[in-house]
Amino acid sequence: MPPLTDVALILGINAALCFASFVVLWLIGSAIKDVTFIDAWWALGLASMGVATFVQADGSAARMQLLTALVCLWGLRLGGYMLWRWRHHGPDRRYVKMLERAQEKKGWSYSTAAWRLVFALQAPILWVTSLPVQLGQMSTTPAAIGIVGWVGAGIVVFGILFESLADWQLVRFKANPANAGKVLDSGLWRYTRHPNYFGDLCVWFGLWLIAAETGWLGIASIAGPLLLLTMFLRYSGGPSYEKRLTHQRPGYAEYIARTSSLIPWPPKTS
Repeated sequence: MPPLTDVALILGINAALCFASFVVLWLIGSAIKDVTFIDAWWALGLASMGVATFVQADGSAARMQLLTALVCLWGLRLGGYMLWRWRHHGPDRRYVKMLERAQEKKGWSYSTAAWRLVFALQAPILWVTSLPVQLGQMSTTPAAIGIVGWVGAGIVVFGILFESLADWQLVRFKANPANAGKVLDSGLWRYTRHPNYFGDLCVWFGLWLIAAETGWLGIASIAGPLLLLTMFLRYSGGPSYEKRLTHQRPGYAEYIARTSSLIPWPPKTS
């Protein structure tokens, strides 16, 4: 196990880099009056924490390379997709409404609302979520990746493929004008209402398994995936998104009733 002072130093440097990146992005968002790109940085920023640790840490080379390669593969894929979606569809109305409400009801400026409701909240969440790719790179033992680590790597690859397929199915569905106002309930979306979230969770619990082989330091990084799971279940786009669609899209309440929320499962029969 590395000295705790070294661990604290790397974590501290990464926290400072994370905070600085969100300050820069906040300034950009305030200037263009759009913060939608923060969804792309969520993936790219998590990958950046893996890269920053790779540069600083002195752990097992094989584990460092595996963790960094996997998180970059996931982050670049998802971040690139979110950037494309932003440029293709424009500002996310969730952010637009949230910031407009804050300006109207609280009297905040756009810049203040963006910082307090978006950037200042997401920075610490991103840092905690990325703990598996931070702490998992700091130990030199074991030098080789074991069965648990390779199982974790397999789960990560499965998660990336799963959410990539889900995103492709959603883009294809929306591209057909005949589907306007309809509910996507085929493909992976037939078995879970949030296949993209399920894929993300597979990725981060898989990365945690790779980190957990290093001992208690890696095991402690479970805080990251657990925070991500909590956000998905209670505070993220899922609950708010579904509440809005239930009122706006015919058939969505029935879709909720028969389809698993997160874990893929055969739909209920009426």
